[in-house]
Amino acid sequence: MIYTLAGGVLFVIGLHGLFARGNLVMRIMSANVAAAGTFLIIVSASGHEASVADPVAQAIVLTGIVIAVSVTAFALSLVRRLDSGRSRGVRHGGH
Repeated sequence: MIYTLAGGVLFVIGLHGLFARGNLVMRIMSANVAAAGTFLIIVSASGHEASVADPVAQAIVLTGIVIAVSVTAFALSLVRRLDSGRSRGVRHGGH
């Protein structure tokens, strides 16, 4: 019960940061916080009958973590590229 609540709180905090922040890096990190909350909810919801969590839910969460890390790395590289283009004065309109 406490892990489900903690996951919900993490998700809400991440969602708030995703929509309330203007900085792209902060938005990416907020999306990661929301994803961590989702993962925590999935794992906590899978172990109601037994003291051990369901291995399928663990595999899904582990796959989600790997995908989240990959997407975060890609998004941060895009933000870095956008910022380097702005600092050099490059216009992104093809003109």
